[in-house]
Amino acid sequence: MPRRGQRQKTRKRAAHKPPGPRIERVDPLAGLRLTRFMAEHFEWLRATGYSEDTVRARRIAIRRFITWVAERGIDDPREIPRELLERYQRHLFYYRKADGRALTIGTQLGCLAPLKTFFKWLARERHVLYNAAAELQLPRQTKQLPRTILTVAEVEAIIAQADPATPAGLRDRAMLETLYSTGLRRMELPGLCLYDIDLARSLAIVREGKGRRDRVIPIGARALAWIERYLAEARPRLLVIDRDALFLTDYGEPVSPEFVAARVKCYMRFAEVNKPGAAHLFRHACATHMLENGADIRFIQAILGHASLQTT
Repeated sequence: MPRRGQRQKTRKRAAHKPPGPRIERVDPLAGLRLTRFMAEHFEWLRATGYSEDTVRARRIAIRRFITWVAERGIDDPREIPRELLERYQRHLFYYRKADGRALTIGTQLGCLAPLKTFFKWLARERHVLYNAAAELQLPRQTKQLPRTILTVAEVEAIIAQADPATPAGLRDRAMLETLYSTGLRRMELPGLCLYDIDLARSLAIVREGKGRRDRVIPIGARALAWIERYLAEARPRLLVIDRDALFLTDYGEPVSPEFVAARVKCYMRFAEVNKPGAAHLFRHACATHMLENGADIRFIQAILGHASLQTT
């Protein structure tokens, strides 16, 4: 019987994900000089060792700025003085989203910090005479604790919503148990491969996590038991072609960070846990519950993969 609020699945799993119609999208910023410089800047970032996740985040921030200056008829970086950058900073401060809320300090910082690196690169490559962002004062990031922490009872209620009687439900149960046991980021869980799980020593290897740092994480006995059951019963039924990825979607493809977040949010709704956030709540809960049960803060730092103890 489906649980309250849970939809009963009736469709049969397709062997392959049906291809959608191809839509040719025209980039409105493609012909701009700033866009061409942006592409060269990202090529330099990759060549100097920055990860694709960093490039992806900076692309969003810099494209937002290019769109803003293009609306004001500016395409040449030599026409962008410090005053215009400060004006853009004020625009971000006074900007309001559709629900009327302002951008957080973290979001504003995420929009402005990539511009400092971009203009520093423009000056180094002699595309501009001077670095207009050199004296740009970034907003001060406040140090805040997580606003919401899941209790042990809430975590158990969320995990219990995954029905292990089906391959998809067993996969979701194993994913939730792994998130809670290891404190992995939602970007790191999809990167786990079969050979990254050491069942004999109860360990997981995170390869190229945040900052391209590898780390080894212990897995609890309960999470390991669910992973073993998933590997034996569910993964062979989800597998379409041979893949190394540990967790697979209903179509046999490796799960994505968005897929992980959506599944967590779905089970939070089933469990009637109305708190903002999704997969990252399990990371916070893992660290908090370990600390409450006497774990050393340095041990927690190593598990979470924090470069700074202050972050932990």
